Amino acid sequence: MDQKAELRGYPDIIRVDNGPEFRSSIFKNWAIKHAILINYIQPGKPAQNGFIERFNRTYREEVLDMNLFHNLDEVKEITKIWLKGYNNARPHESLSGLAPIGFAKKRKELLTTDRQKNSPFRQC
Repeated sequence: MDQKAELRGYPDIIRVDNGPEFRSSIFKNWAIKHAILINYIQPGKPAQNGFIERFNRTYREEVLDMNLFHNLDEVKEITKIWLKGYNNARPHESLSGLAPIGFAKKRKELLTTDRQKNSPFRQC
């Protein structure tokens, strides 16, 4: 998260399940340090965190269940390749059939266009 935050900044809130990794004092102290609110889903209600549950299922089915790994480096390498396709090429129903990178570009274009239309300095 710290590496991503260097590019995008820290989020205001993180929605997580009740796993031990998210209940740990290390995670909680990290969130406090960066002024991040932790929003825990209700125990036993994974549908409240549907996006990550869907991602986890897809990752498990397409990477973990489909490969026999010999070491952790192999898992990391295959995951790296899979994530590249997942984020840059694979269409996502929740993103109007676009890959995340395409959706982000389209969103940025729309926001830029909208700002230009509403700018007091735009040319008439």
